[in-house]
Amino acid sequence: MTWVSAGSLLAWVWLLLGQGFFWRTDVRLPERRDPERWPSVAVVVPARDEAEMLPVSLLSLLAQDYPGRAEIFLIDDGSSDGTGALARALAAADEACGLPLTVDSPGDPEPGWTGKLWALRHGIALARARTDLDAEYLLLTDADIAHEPDSLRELVSAARSADLDLVSQMARLRVASGWERLIVPAFVYFFAQLYPFRWVNRPGSRTAAAAGGCVLLRRAAAERAGIPESIRHAVIDDVTLARAVQRSGGRIWLGLAERVDSVRPYPGLGELWRMVSRSAYAQLRHNPLLLAGTVGGLAVVYLAPPVALLAGMLTGDPLPAVTGGAAWALMAGTYVPMLRYYRQALWLAPLLPFTAVLYLLMTVDSAVRHYRGRGAAWKGRTYARPSTPR
Repeated sequence: MTWVSAGSLLAWVWLLLGQGFFWRTDVRLPERRDPERWPSVAVVVPARDEAEMLPVSLLSLLAQDYPGRAEIFLIDDGSSDGTGALARALAAADEACGLPLTVDSPGDPEPGWTGKLWALRHGIALARARTDLDAEYLLLTDADIAHEPDSLRELVSAARSADLDLVSQMARLRVASGWERLIVPAFVYFFAQLYPFRWVNRPGSRTAAAAGGCVLLRRAAAERAGIPESIRHAVIDDVTLARAVQRSGGRIWLGLAERVDSVRPYPGLGELWRMVSRSAYAQLRHNPLLLAGTVGGLAVVYLAPPVALLAGMLTGDPLPAVTGGAAWALMAGTYVPMLRYYRQALWLAPLLPFTAVLYLLMTVDSAVRHYRGRGAAWKGRTYARPSTPR
């Protein structure tokens, strides 16, 4: 136990100093200035059974205060709850001051496509066909994301000022219920640990990631990278999109949002569990060796410290107690900035090992679902692992 806890302590020293300062939450939109000419933007919103979200999310897009030309393309991906009709009604009620809105449906996705990317393909095609719009940028945003009125202006200004091909903000997720407080900040914390924002934003970096809820993409970069056709099979579409743009020579940026929020509720453990497990094993490339390594790594890094501290206290052995306690303290300390970002009580920080256990179980469950043929299930669709590289 002493050796395991010492290994965990060394791991946390490395994570604190050598993993791109992932735990810091100060990566926000880069310095920006208004361009001389505001480029035109097509806002593409894939939506499947999102009638509950639209009164907040769509209205926030219609109300964008953008100096240039912008138009919204909401793509109804086979909804059964009246999503398309509600979108038209909301736009009609806001017609006097809102951005123009086109609502369309592409039908069922073709084989090899995920539903979201099939909808994005259709929306991007509609935008390209609008010669009067001639969009230079695409804002790809989910139907559960609410934007402050200056969100589009700030995104475009940042992209133009820093000459970026992709600017993505990790929307602030809803944190209201007890389970959301326990799991949601950790979700963003673990994502940043896996894809440190500073590494993503470093020119020439090999680390690429984006947050799919809010992605501003230069249209020329999308065409150069073959988006969305080149990533049509991706379950984790945001990270795959960022990699495609980066590999084609584009400059990407990722950070935390200040004025972009997810309004989707996850009040119970079941909803949060499905949200994580639907793509966790895909993140591990459906590789059982990576799964085993991840489980072992989580156990050593997150579970060993409190176990070692408790064992040392019970046996009177100071070495595992000291090393385990120090590792646990470092762990909790790195979690504090994320809790502050989400305006949560700091006493949640020492509970991170318990949350890590939940994520470990969600990841294992994701693998079990895959091998049972249920793959990544979301809103009535199940996506299996692609049989061949695409």
